[in-house]
Amino acid sequence: MNTVLHRLFSAAFMLLLLLPLTSHAADNFPAKQNFAGQALTLNGKGVRSKLVFNLYTAGLYVTAPSKDANALLEAKQPLALRMEITSSMITSENMEEAVREGFQKSAGANLTALQPKIESLIQVFKQPIKEGDVYDFVYKPQNTIIIKNGKNAATIAGADFKQAFFGIWLGAKPVQANLKSALLGGG
Repeated sequence: MNTVLHRLFSAAFMLLLLLPLTSHAADNFPAKQNFAGQALTLNGKGVRSKLVFNLYTAGLYVTAPSKDANALLEAKQPLALRMEITSSMITSENMEEAVREGFQKSAGANLTALQPKIESLIQVFKQPIKEGDVYDFVYKPQNTIIIKNGKNAATIAGADFKQAFFGIWLGAKPVQANLKSALLGGG
């Protein structure tokens, strides 16, 4: 009897772990999308997770499909990252911490020079964050436009910012290796 209960609880626990994987996030990631007047194509989509929790779904949109992260970071072409918050565990405070940590890994020697731009980005995340919020980070040569739930939240100038920002996901030290692979079309 004890073994049967154990198996039943184990099966129920596994089912609970799988439930977040079937979220409605796919609705916000069409194959083609217009970002700030720029038509882009979904290159890849993945889930940012920590431990057993899915925190957000991200989709990378490009002008032409690419599996080359360095080429995408260096290109002077439009690029967009869509992020849908899928967990109530994401707060303004932990988003700020994650952004700072991401830039430390991505910006390298440029971190100090980028600090004012990083602070501008963090101001966007000072507004309350809730499950279902959608952020679009759109690079149109020389500017990264941040859009929250369809409304412009900030514009940050510079290709240096673009490279460091998108480098958080696509750089040599990405926030999560399998998310980088997924964004690059690796599934």
